[in-house]
Amino acid sequence: MSHRPSLAVIGLGLIGGSLARALRVAGAVSRISGYDPDQLQRRLAVDLGVVDLAADSAAEAVRAADLVVLAVPVLRTAEAMAAVLPALKAGAIVTDVGSTKQSVLADVARTCGELPSWFVAAHPIAGTEKSGVAASNAELFRNKRLILTPHPRQDPAAFATVRALWEAVGARVVEMDAARHDAIFAATSHLPHVLAYAFVNMLSRLDGEAEIFANAGGGFRDFTRIASSSPQMWHDIVRANRESVSGLLEQQIVELQELLALMRAEHWDELKARFQRARDARERHLSHIE
Repeated sequence: MSHRPSLAVIGLGLIGGSLARALRVAGAVSRISGYDPDQLQRRLAVDLGVVDLAADSAAEAVRAADLVVLAVPVLRTAEAMAAVLPALKAGAIVTDVGSTKQSVLADVARTCGELPSWFVAAHPIAGTEKSGVAASNAELFRNKRLILTPHPRQDPAAFATVRALWEAVGARVVEMDAARHDAIFAATSHLPHVLAYAFVNMLSRLDGEAEIFANAGGGFRDFTRIASSSPQMWHDIVRANRESVSGLLEQQIVELQELLALMRAEHWDELKARFQRARDARERHLSHIE
């Protein structure tokens, strides 16, 4: 592969657009092409200088690319891979940015007949509640974690190339097993989004809804910010990682029922002890992060 590979990004949203911007700023890639099913996103990507060319199809976008990034919703992985597969040039590397990894690897294997050695599964732990290429930002991945989940048929050279590109945009690359990844992110990302959506849904059905939201302070905004994220994206993520998320949601429901029981029994010391344990755990673990 050339020193500065040509790049194709399939899916010109926040993550795909930000990666294209970041790699261009880093000088890590040469020509950047892209495709998105939304014509507005394609036009914006060119107007904003995110890509050099917005193709009319995924196949056209990847035809000359050394590196292809599938920046699509996780449930669209198989569809995107099927679209680019016939047009990939010899030696091309394909990677992704999906929030679930077992489902992505399974979809790629099914589409290709087996897991290709040149496919590298990746997940940047970065983003905002905003979506679309207009929200893209070249600094989005700086000092953020990037998870790579190597598979048994992984080509080491392809893996090293993808790792180097993420390091070039300032990401902190770590490796882990795909199943472990999905269990961890069900707990730290996927379940919190489910809880935020559920909480806002509950409030929206209360009497005096407008007054409740009008008086919401910083705590409410902190807790519910992620409920402004893309419903379609989070539907796809939860569906793709449903076993891990549903198992944790069951445990969360038990915890809430226990808190309710303590309140109804007026066991306030035990309730406070639970709050204290939670605070201590958060302070202990988050003090080591960033």
